[in-house]
Amino acid sequence: QVQLVESGGGLVQAGGSLRLSCAASGLTFSRHAMGWFRQAPGKEREFVAAVPWSGGSTYYAKSVTGRFTISRDNAKNTVYLQMNSLKPEDTAVYYCAADWSGRGTSSRSEYEYWGQGTQVTVSS
Repeated sequence: QVQLVESGGGLVQAGGSLRLSCAASGLTFSRHAMGWFRQAPGKEREFVAAVPWSGGSTYYAKSVTGRFTISRDNAKNTVYLQMNSLKPEDTAVYYCAADWSGRGTSSRSEYEYWGQGTQVTVSS
């Protein structure tokens, strides 16, 4: 049974930082690309960042480029999202997801497994 468990969300002031973690089990983590998505109230779930199985190239949404960093530790079956210079518009539930193709993509439909999400709230 595949499980993705996010942690690290919370309330932070604008300009602050948070580090999200996503621990994976029940899958061959090192062969999956991992992605982070987010969903704000009343909006569709949107792509944030992705890292392929190799941990090489990483991909970001324009809105977070230069502020967020995705990384992975295959020895710990964990993917991270370091979020700096947070803005109120970053407020959302953040989800991690696993893509068996290993490529890493911004398309939601490419991801087979999803976590339950962690709330990030940025106050102004």
